[in-house]
Amino acid sequence: MSAILFGMGHPAGVKRDRVKLEQRRLKAAKLLNRGMAEAEVARRVGVHRQSVNRWARQLKQGGTENLKRTPRAGRPPKLTAADRQRIVQGLKRGPEALGYGTSLWTAWRVADLIERECGVKYSTVHTWRLLHDLGWTPQRPAGRALERNEAAIRRWKRQRWPELKKTLKNEAKPSSSSTKAD
Repeated sequence: MSAILFGMGHPAGVKRDRVKLEQRRLKAAKLLNRGMAEAEVARRVGVHRQSVNRWARQLKQGGTENLKRTPRAGRPPKLTAADRQRIVQGLKRGPEALGYGTSLWTAWRVADLIERECGVKYSTVHTWRLLHDLGWTPQRPAGRALERNEAAIRRWKRQRWPELKKTLKNEAKPSSSSTKAD
């Protein structure tokens, strides 16, 4: 059986709150130090008994220091919080500020912005992930000509279109023959 079926573990895509996890382990340590049974500790902190058993062993080996959170797993991020802010400010300025001819951000242009602002080279795939993390979503530009004259279009729709629109000459008669048998 999967641990997810029983409500244990961490579902895919859900980030772990490392501080809360540490607090839970330290609460369990206090209860264990008071002499409470592992099964009861597990019920009170909402974890499997095997987890409490592992924590009890760690507690015996090195005290509560052994139950403190470990540093973040994986490669450390290349961008600092300040770098991320600079990227957001660059995105708000627009691609024209980097010398591009249009106001359309592409993954390549954002990657170029990141490299210019922070000195970090990212692939376009990772650039999309970063944009998502920053709260930016892909948008499609409205496909309209720059030369478009909105006033002339409104005038045409109001005056000329009704003249061109087809209307039935005699609204009582159907426009095609009936296929029903009489």
